[in-house]
Amino acid sequence: MEINLPIEAKDIHKLIPHRYPFLMIDRITAFESMKSLTAIKNVTMNEPQFQGHFPDLPVMPGVLIIEAMAQACGTLAILSEGGRKDDEFFFFAGIDDARFKRQVIPGDRLVFEVELITNKRGIGKFNAVAKVEGQVAVEAVIMCAKRVVGK
Repeated sequence: MEINLPIEAKDIHKLIPHRYPFLMIDRITAFESMKSLTAIKNVTMNEPQFQGHFPDLPVMPGVLIIEAMAQACGTLAILSEGGRKDDEFFFFAGIDDARFKRQVIPGDRLVFEVELITNKRGIGKFNAVAKVEGQVAVEAVIMCAKRVVGK
């Protein structure tokens, strides 16, 4: 699999199965196989979660930031393996040491920096950080598990 950076959203669709409104990565800007990946999400007011979280003070829910970080981790695993088969999925398997340090609001650009810690028996463990303008918004240790799912 040839990897040309940046990888845009239309090509991210070829890597992970997520689709709108649950695809949380807009672009991949850096990748080093079995080591690290950097991805971007542009946070916009027209996203559905801001209708209710919160109408007068729109704040991106922390669980969605964590999901985006997990998608970046899964994408690092998929790219490191040269892609994925149609019946292979990388599921969010665990989270440790999550810390929320800054609110994320419409207009922010989230930059996800993920690094592979270990990969054993199809389970990857990653350090993941989400930043806005160089400030840490969220950090966590995330686990993703590769599974084959019959159709």
